[in-house]
Amino acid sequence: MNSTFTKFTHALMVIMLFMASASFAQKLRGTVKGYIFTADNKPADNVSVALRGTSYGTITNTDGYFELKAPEGSYQITLTHVGVQPKTYNVQIYSGQTVTLPNTVINADNASLREVSVSGSKINKFKFKRSETVAKMPLDNLENPQVYSTIGADLMIEQSAFTVDDAVKNAPGLQTMWNATGRGGDGGSYYNSRGFILQSQLRNGVAGNVTNTIDGVNIDRIEVIKGPSATLFGSTLTSYGGLINRVTKKPYDTFGGSVSVTAGNLDYKRASFDVNTPLNASKTLLFRLNGAYTYQEGTQDNYFNRSGAIAPVFLYKVNDRLSIQAEAELLYGKNSAQAYFFFPYGVNVSALGATTPEGLGIDIHKSYFDRSLAQNTRNTNFVGTVNYKISNSFTSQTVVTTTQSYSNGFNPYFYLSPGKIIGRYDQSTLNSISNNTEVQENINGDFRIGELRNRLLIGLDYFHVNSKQMYLEGFFDNAPLNNTFNYSNFNYANFGSVYAGGATPTNSYPYYYKTSTYSAYVSDVLNLTDQLSALAALRVDNFHNNGSQNPFTGAISGNYNQTALSPKFGLVFQPVKDQVSLFANYQNGFTNVTGTTFDGKTFKPQQANQVEGGVKLDIFNGKLSTTLSYYSINVTNLVRADVAHPNFSIQNGTQLSKGFEAEVIANPFAGFNLTGGFAYNDSKLTAADADVEGRRPSTAMSPYSANLWVSYRLQDPVLKGLGVGFGLNYASENHIVNSVSQGVFSLPAYTILRGSLFYDQPKYRLGLTVNNLTDKAYYIGYTTINPQNLRQFLATATFKF
Repeated sequence: MNSTFTKFTHALMVIMLFMASASFAQKLRGTVKGYIFTADNKPADNVSVALRGTSYGTITNTDGYFELKAPEGSYQITLTHVGVQPKTYNVQIYSGQTVTLPNTVINADNASLREVSVSGSKINKFKFKRSETVAKMPLDNLENPQVYSTIGADLMIEQSAFTVDDAVKNAPGLQTMWNATGRGGDGGSYYNSRGFILQSQLRNGVAGNVTNTIDGVNIDRIEVIKGPSATLFGSTLTSYGGLINRVTKKPYDTFGGSVSVTAGNLDYKRASFDVNTPLNASKTLLFRLNGAYTYQEGTQDNYFNRSGAIAPVFLYKVNDRLSIQAEAELLYGKNSAQAYFFFPYGVNVSALGATTPEGLGIDIHKSYFDRSLAQNTRNTNFVGTVNYKISNSFTSQTVVTTTQSYSNGFNPYFYLSPGKIIGRYDQSTLNSISNNTEVQENINGDFRIGELRNRLLIGLDYFHVNSKQMYLEGFFDNAPLNNTFNYSNFNYANFGSVYAGGATPTNSYPYYYKTSTYSAYVSDVLNLTDQLSALAALRVDNFHNNGSQNPFTGAISGNYNQTALSPKFGLVFQPVKDQVSLFANYQNGFTNVTGTTFDGKTFKPQQANQVEGGVKLDIFNGKLSTTLSYYSINVTNLVRADVAHPNFSIQNGTQLSKGFEAEVIANPFAGFNLTGGFAYNDSKLTAADADVEGRRPSTAMSPYSANLWVSYRLQDPVLKGLGVGFGLNYASENHIVNSVSQGVFSLPAYTILRGSLFYDQPKYRLGLTVNNLTDKAYYIGYTTINPQNLRQFLATATFKF
């Protein structure tokens, strides 16, 4: 802990040095601020505000507010937005003083402004300046000492990224490790960030787990929040590497929408729609409905996935202070499994005769089972939100959400054996259900104590899990890895009889349990000066595990309670206000641990403490946005084998994960947009069992990864709307087996290319996308080998109204 705080102190000292060097320049600057509204008296966001002939500028936020600083002098301030006549005013700025412009109205209504914004012509369209969910309060990215990446709907449309899996390829340092299996409870995709496994389990900042591939039809943006984040989001839905939060589409007060159809090879078919309408003349009752149906097959001969999603949202604006929102996500699916190859227990990988997938003889075109071994899945999320404006300084948000995941059916998998043999197994779910309930209350304040601005959050949270999952286990046969064997005999007719008698104590293992978590948290962002702010937050978390139940005997065991504290600190200094931000943070995560030591002592919660520092830039009038950061995450209280007392464990294991991340979002000239990132991660088990101590965990991601997407829209009036995009994802070699006893087995490095061609007009859009452009065979996985799809073409037609 001392070394952690030492690193944090060093980061603060660096910021203070920059603060001192900029203090004199600050005295010579003044401030101009104001609000901009549309013709129908709505806040105008994303309006460019610039001092003509200078590099000083900013963009209005969602409240239509802007504020910028510049040296003393006379200027012309210009307000611009695509499709809107620019406005120019004369302004005199005095050092150390603030000039407030009168409320300004631009010549466009809210609907028109929205239409030109989503048409893709706005400056740096892949950049999001502010978030209300990352810190659970409205906070600009430059003000937030935490690192996060945002993938918006514009980028998803441009790439034909129809799922969360597709979209998060644009997040630096995030790597998909497992595709979704669909099984209830934990069947969603698995990712890795900063060396730690995570899933996408949050929706609008609260529980919203989906245990199949998550359709993006109702997603407005995806926020990938980096590092331990238990202080604000708890430990159950987050990981030490961070979390993924889906922000969904909201109703607006005009009629509009779109209908899209997509077709491609691998028998890909998709239809989707988005319809929005006010339901009364006063436009106080609004409704939006998104839906999609998708069928696809894959490179593997017997894989298929049929899925549907419906997401209605009602918003009732009771008055200027109170609004009520009710929404739902209803998802269903039927799918066969993708091939997953596990390594045999207690066998050194050298016995397999290969240390990479190519040498094993795996045929990526084969499923190695019949498609009749399929499963059915359902996911439902219901959310009610009440927002109330208590006063000009305080607001209240109350959220109640329930989620349920269900699965029933087969999930084949394979064990590798020497001699190029696979053991063919199945782990089915039998009417498995997992129910989550969350109730959350957040009070936000924005007020001053003397000259100090405070942005305060006070929150309460209740989270309950009721799991009734039944797993059935079965072995079918051992089969050779060659092209002549008839793998279709592993089918429902031949294997279904294994489970004919239902679940029994010998062929199943139940996962029945209930947990409840009661939490309270507080967070405050304090502006010490106009350029220096500090964040301090604390969570107290009381966890109740009611134990696991054996459904055959009714016996309950393993119940325990734990209380954990989770602090968070951050410091931000902006030597150039609204353009350059130097930040440092100390973040905490924890995991509740069950069990006792040899002498009967109950295990403590596992702890992860992160120290991070870096710089965020938003320069050249918003055309270049960059985040550079270095982090170090120290995990303590890991449970490992007690050598002195066999069959018992001790809690003195540690892990260190450190690295560097960079993200760039740029719009260097009209029509050209770029988003890209690079990440390096060095993860090591520093105190662990002798078999793995000093080694990189087999669950960690590739040490090096990179992502890039560039697009250009022609600016010629005749060809306006025609564009092209190109991107790549790179991951270095990844050790998925890494121990003394089993040896080392690696997935090779890969670079996957993709491209798009599109023609976007106000009333329609045509697009062609190619994924895996070079038809490269590659694999993902952690402790497993999971072959991925080869080249795929997708053609999409969208009609807008």
